[in-house]
Amino acid sequence: MTDVLCLEVKDIHKSFPGVKALDGVNLQLGIGEVHALVGENGAGKSTLMKCLFGIEQPSSGEIFIDGSKISIKNSKEAMEHGIAMIHQELHPIPHMTVGENIWLGRYPTVKFPFLVDHQTLYQETKKLFESLNIDIDPKKKVFELSVSQVQMLEIAKAVSSKAKIIFMDEPTSSLTDNEVIHLFNIIKKLKNFGVSIVYVSHKMEEIKEICDKITILRDGKYIGQWNTEDLSIEEIIANMVGRKLDNRFPEKTYTPSPEVIMEVKNFTSLLPNSFKGINFELKKGEILGVGGLVGAQRTELMESIFGLRPVEGEVFIHGKKTSLRSPIEAKIAKIALLTEDRRTSGIVGCLPVTNNILLASYPKFAKFNYITNQAQNNGIAQEYVKKLNIKTASIQTAIGTLSGGNQQKALIARWLLTEPDILILDEPTRGIDVGAKFEVYQLIYELASAGKAIIMISSEMPELIGISDRIMVMSNGYLSGILNPEEFQQEKIMSLATEFL
Repeated sequence: MTDVLCLEVKDIHKSFPGVKALDGVNLQLGIGEVHALVGENGAGKSTLMKCLFGIEQPSSGEIFIDGSKISIKNSKEAMEHGIAMIHQELHPIPHMTVGENIWLGRYPTVKFPFLVDHQTLYQETKKLFESLNIDIDPKKKVFELSVSQVQMLEIAKAVSSKAKIIFMDEPTSSLTDNEVIHLFNIIKKLKNFGVSIVYVSHKMEEIKEICDKITILRDGKYIGQWNTEDLSIEEIIANMVGRKLDNRFPEKTYTPSPEVIMEVKNFTSLLPNSFKGINFELKKGEILGVGGLVGAQRTELMESIFGLRPVEGEVFIHGKKTSLRSPIEAKIAKIALLTEDRRTSGIVGCLPVTNNILLASYPKFAKFNYITNQAQNNGIAQEYVKKLNIKTASIQTAIGTLSGGNQQKALIARWLLTEPDILILDEPTRGIDVGAKFEVYQLIYELASAGKAIIMISSEMPELIGISDRIMVMSNGYLSGILNPEEFQQEKIMSLATEFL
């Protein structure tokens, strides 16, 4: 890392109708530097990166690359200036090979420009992977890769384009601890090559470990730039949210009931290579955390309880054997499921907040199950927007334009309207900032204190330990243990998570 700047952003402003997304933002990125860009959802991080990658045009301000002032009209120009972006939602072409995805639009050709030289393509991919210590077969189809392997593919693609600046947006949101270590090793290699990285993450521990400097935004405004080592995690959070958060988790003021609300007996998936022989109980007013590594089959188990996957075994709710062969039967049994990927299987991005909140409850509020009252629907949506403090310009705003935390709260509102007794939350705080996380935690506590039973899958160990009343750990499709609070230790949880590997 040097003090020479490869990218400098001065006084960038960007306005949308009714919203000032960026208000005098600055950024200074050194050569071979990993620079954290942090702020709450809606702080302007994504808008800034879009302006620097040519997806949006700033209203005013200046951008310098290697000291020269430039304008970036589109993504092609950004790449010509040596800028690459790895988005949080990865979108490779699944039925093409790894090598074909890496060199897409830049295929080596033989004799004629329309004949692809696949031999050279795969040789170059192999060399590229060896330089980055990536172990993936270049001829493998992308749909066969794990999430972490796709992440590595995207990084390699950026390097292959000779990018000198790479934007990484939440690169570890779907990675295991070991995969994060591998990613960090690759980032260190890139630093040695003189590549600079703008690293966007809500995981404070990661920022402290991997980033050299940090720029903080709040409400579209530039708060400041620091050496990462000069700020504690508490100071970073305070600058992000504009106030001091004394605790990362709310104070727990309730005790779960001993009453068993649901019992799962000998649950075994009818699909190959999935979970087997799962038994557990869920108590009224309890938050049952579910831990495990990627591939532990946590999501698959919960989707089966919600009737999305074929399974054999028994479920008893309030002591009564219950059929859960479909989501409709699960809803009738007062079970709700907040899915892991809010963008793919949660929100309907083009529809307004109102429709997204009411989506699971239209029959409940409609006459004859199909005649809806729009004024009534708007009133219900507005009530939950206020109740859950969902920040939106209007209930008619397209939900896809909201921050991740506000999208998540709208999805929670959707399921609360179904009046569930059991609420399954799959990675409820993935990709949302610390302030929004605290609000989600408070909401979870309120639901539990009201007698709702909560199952919460989380890959974040501090969250799992900080929120749960008990922790159920899965490993490779098996239930490896259930821990009580006095047993909550990271080493114990990790030991159980690797028991059947």
